[in-house]
Amino acid sequence: MLKKLNVCKHASTMLACLPLLACYTGAVASTDFPNKPVTIIVTYPPGGSTDAITRLLGNALSKKWGQAVVVENKGGASGIIGSAAAARSKPDGYTLVMNASGPQAINVSLFKELSYDPVQDFSPIIQTTTLPLLMVTTTSSPFSTVPEFIEWAEANKGQVNYCSIGGGSPSHLAGELFQSNANIKMTHVPYKGSGPALVDTIGGVCHVLFDSALSAGPHVASGKLKLIAVGTESRLDAWPQTPAIAETLPGFSAYTWTALLAPAGTPQDIIQKINLDTAEVLTDASIAEKLKVQGALPGEGSPEELASFIKIEINKWAQVIKEGNIAIN
Repeated sequence: MLKKLNVCKHASTMLACLPLLACYTGAVASTDFPNKPVTIIVTYPPGGSTDAITRLLGNALSKKWGQAVVVENKGGASGIIGSAAAARSKPDGYTLVMNASGPQAINVSLFKELSYDPVQDFSPIIQTTTLPLLMVTTTSSPFSTVPEFIEWAEANKGQVNYCSIGGGSPSHLAGELFQSNANIKMTHVPYKGSGPALVDTIGGVCHVLFDSALSAGPHVASGKLKLIAVGTESRLDAWPQTPAIAETLPGFSAYTWTALLAPAGTPQDIIQKINLDTAEVLTDASIAEKLKVQGALPGEGSPEELASFIKIEINKWAQVIKEGNIAIN
């Protein structure tokens, strides 16, 4: 370092040396990071999918970096509390946030006032997972495919409902998007969580439910629920015979996801290092298998791709929320 600095010892040459210094210190920041524990904020309470995914990836990154990765749960207010805290953190790479699609892409349109900006307040790093939504119904339903359900809904106007795990949830918005794309009308019945919604779907009270593979998948496997379709753009390896909704309604996609982000202003070389290291972790077969237990698919991509994806998701769900006249406060 001394040799690098000596070329700039005269004030008259200082300006000419600034690009060299910037490049040099950037390289040091990247290769030296992290040299102390890293905290990852989770915007949900312990025990959920996002928390489990963060702890899994955090443990893997801790081994890779030789530094502790501390998971800090800041749940509450639909992810707003944790997101706002992350946005206000020092932008040095030592405080990150594992956020989900709700706080990062939906809240901005769902709430009239938000204490953080999902685009301006964060530096995207990498999409860590995709969590598929399953379209399910009771086993005694007279329909088994998306075309059959649409035909049945048209023949039973005013009597069709879809349940969700809560107002404003991805489960709710998936139902709104479906009825808009299919040009049918359904009544939304919100529940407080997956548990009661699944019980009433199994019992036939709910005609259809859009729920995560983690929650609904085991009931499909046990034969308690009928799987109609998946909300991802293409079919899933777990259910290769089950079509994607997009095969009937082109362009349809509705799933949740998680992504790793840093406060805005975090040095780009640190963002790139975390991206590359996390991407390497996500390609590990044992990690992929453990994510599968959480109903998740490993993510990938560059910071730029994640930034573009978040903007697309924000615009998509903003339109759904506007058309459905959905608001929380």
